[in-house]
Amino acid sequence: MTEDALRALCAEIPALDPELAARTQARLDGKTKPRRSLGKLEDLACRIAAFTGQATPKLGERAVVVLAADHGVAEEGVSAYPQEVTAQMVANFSRGGAAINVLARQANARIVVADLGVKAPVEPPPEGVRALRVGPGTRNFTREPAMTRAQALQAISVGATIAGELHASGVGLIGIGEMGIANTTSASALVCAFTGASAEEVTGRGTGIDEAGFLRKLDAIRRALALHRPDARDPLGVLAALGGFEIAGLCGVVLGAAARRVPVITDGFIASTAALCAARLEPRAAGCLLPSHRSVEVGHRMVLKALALQPLFDLDLRLGEGTGAALAMNLVDASLRILDEMATFEAAGVSDSGR
Repeated sequence: MTEDALRALCAEIPALDPELAARTQARLDGKTKPRRSLGKLEDLACRIAAFTGQATPKLGERAVVVLAADHGVAEEGVSAYPQEVTAQMVANFSRGGAAINVLARQANARIVVADLGVKAPVEPPPEGVRALRVGPGTRNFTREPAMTRAQALQAISVGATIAGELHASGVGLIGIGEMGIANTTSASALVCAFTGASAEEVTGRGTGIDEAGFLRKLDAIRRALALHRPDARDPLGVLAALGGFEIAGLCGVVLGAAARRVPVITDGFIASTAALCAARLEPRAAGCLLPSHRSVEVGHRMVLKALALQPLFDLDLRLGEGTGAALAMNLVDASLRILDEMATFEAAGVSDSGR
């Protein structure tokens, strides 16, 4: 993918239709319930209608895209887990033994797992894992850019292609998740660059690092920001300097899905940061986003604020993998069934108070 191709993809993304959202809310107001009594479920149905352009959305099949890659900044001792865990978890995904596998089965969603840059991948690749590698992990961004602009574009292209393939196969709802040791460090640095927040404001404990590890993490982010001086007006440059292959790939999934009017359910901090990258590249892309939950990670709150999104639930999750997105698929189903199946006051012969 070239930068011109990226601009062309972004140009295909539609805006939310506020009139359709208003008509959808009016329909919900006519159902046998007090006005707005189903809260965020009503907001969800309105948002989906406004983005898909469908008065009664039929989303079809669903999928969770889980992208994996390693981060060079792991060399700075910023994670509680060794880097080989990324490859081990990819193998676990392929066997169906991870939390996301369980929750995706519950949501009747297929899983797409792809290796975009695991440092030491399992050989041969586990069954069901797509080898779409950009490189053997990013470089250590405390010393040099995490990736080149060309690599960032390649990863975005991989994600956009996956979204296009899913749409062509009948998928109308995509959840996004990730796996990559040290990716909360990358996500924190990206959020600092895009929002102007300090490292202290957006950085959490990730996989559960101790105090010494947390201080190393803060120091790594500060050094990276000082070295690269990222310019938020150049989102691709920010992503290349501080991001990860899986984060760039998920950014591409969002852009590719948005261009096809496919809603995307975000997961926690890292996946939501990838969505923020997409929204910085093309603000209209934010219209496709359905936020699942609010992570324990402190930076996630800032990402949601930057995207002007309210999460559907808060269960103290911090796993990633797309687990929150899979859980939220059940709420998407509920919201659309309310819109489609619930009786109106008139049809049910129930008096309407008008409130």
